[in-house]
Amino acid sequence: MMADDAQLLAYVDGGLSPEDRSAVEAQLRESAEARAKVALLRASRLDFEGAFAQQKLPPVPDSLKLKVDEMVRAHRARESNDPVLPPGEKAPSEPVRSRLRAMPVWLAAACVAGAFACGLFVRLGPLASGGTQLTANADVSPWVAAAVGYQKLYTRDTVAYTQEDPEAAAKAVRDIRSDDRLALRVPDLTSAGLTFKSVQRLRFNSKPLVQIVYLPKNGPPIALCVMKDSKPDQPVATKTVDAMDVATWRQAELSYALIGKSGDVDLGALGKRISNLDMAPLFSDASPIAAATSG
Repeated sequence: MMADDAQLLAYVDGGLSPEDRSAVEAQLRESAEARAKVALLRASRLDFEGAFAQQKLPPVPDSLKLKVDEMVRAHRARESNDPVLPPGEKAPSEPVRSRLRAMPVWLAAACVAGAFACGLFVRLGPLASGGTQLTANADVSPWVAAAVGYQKLYTRDTVAYTQEDPEAAAKAVRDIRSDDRLALRVPDLTSAGLTFKSVQRLRFNSKPLVQIVYLPKNGPPIALCVMKDSKPDQPVATKTVDAMDVATWRQAELSYALIGKSGDVDLGALGKRISNLDMAPLFSDASPIAAATSG
């Protein structure tokens, strides 16, 4: 039986018995996927705090500190109630629990973001509020629920600090189109009062997921998230997921989720404009996918 993520984390932390440790090491010799996970978990133990101490960074916004602290308290409350785990899942070992309890809030946010990027966000949901939404919103796709939890980590202050890098963004879009085989179109939303800030290549359950972040004139940031989806097209629909407004639709084998908090922007109307291609693209629509298929 393959070791789960909690066992691998306990292995990295040195919390397994000699027998369990030997069993995990035997699996590591056979499984490249397990070795890759262990490498990522070991990377999370690096002295990030010391590295950041050498950098001159703007102060962490109080709003972000409060948000992450709220998430940590929610995790601790659920942990103390001994929640029922899904079949096949094991409770974290005591070293893992201690590691989570002692985790600084700045590192907790980084770990949640990293877990999402590795496709582990939903499985490790108890660390953040996003994981609980799979039960509370059964009609929401798991990736949308995870994306909502990830987007809740963002505040206006943190996004406002981001320095736009057009060259890096353009390269990211090219890589998404060529490497991830995703025909991404990044809409220019300035006519709706939103400023483009960044585009990120993420993964969810080993599948490419793109997050495009915009900043409105007022209020928290808004994200347009995109994944491949071969299901039939669906029109724009709106709903509330974990106190966040979400507009979802499917179009041309892509699934979209426009995520933000209630504010001056009507996400349903904006989603319709995006799906109708009413906004010009920020980057050329020329796609390596199309070039490859036309040749």
